[in-house]
Amino acid sequence: MQPKITFFRLLGLGGIIFLSHFLKFDQLFRQHFTAANQPVGLVDSLLSIMTLEEKIGQMTLFTSDWELTGPTLRATYKEDIQNGRCGAIFNAHTAAYTRELQKIAVNETRLGIPLLFGYDVIHGYKTIFPIPLGESASWDIEAIEKSARVAADESTAAGLHWTFAPMVDVSRDPRWGRVAEGAGEDHYLGAKIAAARVKGFQGDNLKDLNSMLACVKHFAAYGAPQAGRDYHSVDMSEMTLREIYLPPYKAAIDAGAKSVMTSFNDVFGVPATGNTFLLKQILRDEWGFDGFVVTDYTSINEMVAHGVAANEADAGLMAAKAGVDMDMQGAVYYKYLLQQVRSGQISMRLIDESVKRILKIKEDLGLFEDPFRYCNAEREKQTILSPANRAAARDVAKKSIVLLKNQGNILPVDVNKGQKIALIGPLAETQKELLGSWSAAGFDTDCVSLKSGLLAQIKNPSLLQVVKGCNINGTDKTGFNAALAAAKKADIVIMALGEEGLMSGEAASRADIHLPGVQEDLLKAVSALGKPIIVVLMNGRPLILDQVDMNAQAMLETWFLGTEGGNAIADVLFGKYNPSGKLPMTFPKNMGQIPIHYNVKSTGRPFDAVNKYTSKYLDSPNEPLYPFGFGLSYTQFEYSSIALNDKIMTKNSPVEFSVVVKNMGAVAGEEVVQLYIRDVVASVTRPVRELKRFEKINLKAGEQKTVKFTLSANDLTFYNPQNLPVWEPGAFEVFIGGNSLATLKTQFSLVR
Repeated sequence: MQPKITFFRLLGLGGIIFLSHFLKFDQLFRQHFTAANQPVGLVDSLLSIMTLEEKIGQMTLFTSDWELTGPTLRATYKEDIQNGRCGAIFNAHTAAYTRELQKIAVNETRLGIPLLFGYDVIHGYKTIFPIPLGESASWDIEAIEKSARVAADESTAAGLHWTFAPMVDVSRDPRWGRVAEGAGEDHYLGAKIAAARVKGFQGDNLKDLNSMLACVKHFAAYGAPQAGRDYHSVDMSEMTLREIYLPPYKAAIDAGAKSVMTSFNDVFGVPATGNTFLLKQILRDEWGFDGFVVTDYTSINEMVAHGVAANEADAGLMAAKAGVDMDMQGAVYYKYLLQQVRSGQISMRLIDESVKRILKIKEDLGLFEDPFRYCNAEREKQTILSPANRAAARDVAKKSIVLLKNQGNILPVDVNKGQKIALIGPLAETQKELLGSWSAAGFDTDCVSLKSGLLAQIKNPSLLQVVKGCNINGTDKTGFNAALAAAKKADIVIMALGEEGLMSGEAASRADIHLPGVQEDLLKAVSALGKPIIVVLMNGRPLILDQVDMNAQAMLETWFLGTEGGNAIADVLFGKYNPSGKLPMTFPKNMGQIPIHYNVKSTGRPFDAVNKYTSKYLDSPNEPLYPFGFGLSYTQFEYSSIALNDKIMTKNSPVEFSVVVKNMGAVAGEEVVQLYIRDVVASVTRPVRELKRFEKINLKAGEQKTVKFTLSANDLTFYNPQNLPVWEPGAFEVFIGGNSLATLKTQFSLVR
């Protein structure tokens, strides 16, 4: 009878003696030294005694049956763990359950290699923060990193090692539901946020008990599907891929991310999961990535439907040869890789490279030292939904709110005036929708609804009347009369409108991004009463808001704010917090403008209102309803005195730009100061504007500050027709202001 061999015991002398007694692998037990007296690492030692079946097991990731996050489930995952044919599990969490599964791996398999537990912790584990697009609207890099840190703290307390985040896909099409999970349309802002989230998840050291492995997804260009339809094809030039879509992935890798997830789409006609150009040339060779690559859910299998593989076996070969280390849920490696190695279709060297990368991460996480180090029920109890975590969620939530409109300074509402407030709309009392998509282990019962948030700050509860009015979706208008009756009695009306939480996210593309159902009709009916109306929007993407804009005096874009959503919205409505959010995506005027983004290329016939033969629509203006970077405040900021320390930049001499920003109002406020450039003449067409720097500042009433930015020649690079990064001498315009339409400008020249 073969003894049970627990590999983590190798770390102690007793374990070495125990294993050495039963297994005669001399090279493993000579104090981890070779004949040349050089140390042999634990991973190499383990790799040398693994069977091919055990190696393929480490390359296999299966879901537990706790949650459905894809099209298939596998009932035999526990048996697969026991047989050493599965090295990682996702959708299994809590300290107790991960301990149960880890015991199978450690105590019931030949080598006792610990499992890696992953989960979609996208914007919080139990304490849910705003959806990533909402967090991105804060433009507060420190707050975004803190959000990921709290998520990592809670997740690791619940037995998790690995999150399938951050999603860093740039997207210019709000029809695509997964815009909710990213940072919007701009690659510079996206890169800063990608790095912050990686640092937040992984911390300073992966061995720290509150650090978890980040997974950058979806590699690559998943955010540009044709027609905004999820999983659809992507077709773009390599120049656009490298310049616009790749920088956030690169920033995440540079920040230390050690795993990457492939995307569902094809790039240059080859699905990303089998794309050697992406996974080898760019990721490994150009960027030097040394972590492991995991597929998205069954994406190896789906290469058959793409039409690039005749069957799953061929798809698996394609993926393995392209550099995919781990197969998520598809069981393709599980079924076919053993025979393919034995038949010589794929080399053992490639298998060993993949397994070594996976084992190295397990070692970095400290799992060989103690496989159960993350399974601490007492820590889980103390950490989950702690007051400090909820306070952090409330802080990030209020910073994520964007004030889109405030006609007549209707906001903030003075809660001490005793005004009667009608709260109307299908999202007035919701807890569930506040979670948004991919809300991990968050419970709606832990969420603070808008109604509850308002009541917590209104001294006399009788002043608030709440009426649903209509459903989020559907055609039923029977609730209109009750809504109108409440509005007639009120001094001010707050209307909570928007989407269901799962109307955005994966597999949630929408062909029409107006408010769903009869919500616009409800708003118009209430507006006809002549009451002042504040619209509170809850949604996971930019919406078409032309009718909302016409019928409301004020609008707050609140996204899906998570656990503390209602409190955060109340903080802004009642002036406890002065809104500071800025849009990370352009809000179009109408559907015909989509896809839309601020950094469009210059054309040979730029828009001219009096000349028909220029780039424009016959039936719509070119301008969006709200531009990228836009967001109002309860105060006003004045920009002046733009200056630079030198009008000439060289390769080795950067230029410093400065601008004076003054708070002209009566209350303190935060402003995101944004710097954009325009390359006036280049060898290829360049965008009319490009975000290059930003800083969020806080000014007291009447206070002013000189904000400084430095640009170097490296900031002015772009990709030439040979797809090489270059900078060229010439004139550049610089715009500084509070959004992408900033008018304050200066100019400098770059010379060799």
